[in-house]
Amino acid sequence: MADDSDTRTTGATIAIIVIASLACAYTLYFARSFLVPIAFAILLDFLFSPLVRGMQKLYIPASAGAAIIVIGLIAVAAFGSYTLSGPAQKMLRDAPTTIARVRSKVDKVVRPLTEATSTASKAAKEVAVMSDSTSPAEVTVVGPSVASQLAETVQRMLAAVFQVAFLLFFLLAGGDLFLEKTIRVIPVLQDKKKAVRIARDVESAVSVYLIANLGINFMAGVMVTAAMWFLEMPNPVLWGVLTVALEFIPFVGPLALMGLLTVSALGVYDSVGQILLVPGAYFVVNLIQGNIVTTLVLGRRLALNSVALFIGLAFWFWVWGVAGAFIGVPLMSIIKICCDHIEVLHPIGEFLGARDEPARAAALPDASTA
Repeated sequence: MADDSDTRTTGATIAIIVIASLACAYTLYFARSFLVPIAFAILLDFLFSPLVRGMQKLYIPASAGAAIIVIGLIAVAAFGSYTLSGPAQKMLRDAPTTIARVRSKVDKVVRPLTEATSTASKAAKEVAVMSDSTSPAEVTVVGPSVASQLAETVQRMLAAVFQVAFLLFFLLAGGDLFLEKTIRVIPVLQDKKKAVRIARDVESAVSVYLIANLGINFMAGVMVTAAMWFLEMPNPVLWGVLTVALEFIPFVGPLALMGLLTVSALGVYDSVGQILLVPGAYFVVNLIQGNIVTTLVLGRRLALNSVALFIGLAFWFWVWGVAGAFIGVPLMSIIKICCDHIEVLHPIGEFLGARDEPARAAALPDASTA
């Protein structure tokens, strides 16, 4: 009887955990328009809080330091948007011509396949014509135009940017207010110390990750810009900026940028060698960055294994879209740090962590020595 009771208790606990996890996931999904700006503001707060504390040592109030940082970020974003608006508009204007050239080249490759299926297509059209006299008239629903969709997207982005800016100002101006409130609420002294350690470790890890990756991605962007200029690709600066942005998304970002470069090269060059040089140049830059520079700079500071990182990125992309993909790595790192400091969650932190070679050798001894 005791075993049956323990089994039922374990089953009920697992069921509660599963239901709570699903409820959290769907809450994150349906509240994404509200939560995404908050997540960005909190990550930026981790990044700039040490700078605000440094300003306070120079007798600059926290509110003034927060205002300087927020105004500076807005100025940089506005200057970057203004500078890149010209190349982006030119790329959009040239997009129909580029797509037409790419389509003509692709059609030459797939023409044998289309010719093989042309007979079936003609038969289907003849059947459709014969059935037009008896079939009811089709109603076509015209959706919003591309211009209106673009305007709506820009409005949503501007609203999100201002939400992040205002929230970031209040977080930076408040300093350690929420940490102090949390410490006061926690009754046990050991738990208070643990909360402080978690907050400081998260702040250190996220700030180092963002600063280091921004610097590394900036250098990669400069190299890609120089390569695209040397290969006479249109808008080389825009490709460099895309490199800086998309390199924050592991796996998917580099693949997406390589695909965009390949398509653009198809619309610019006729020679296969010239076409392959464009994504090849980016591949070399990405290879050097990912396997040499990033390893030397960051080391194992935010060591996450590839499987857990990929699953985490897929999850955050599902719940928060492109924004979730951009901040997926620091969010996964925050989760790992919290799990490493909380004893009950140690197994999750161990699962998220990168491979420890000595531990692996001890856990999986060589079969020859068994």
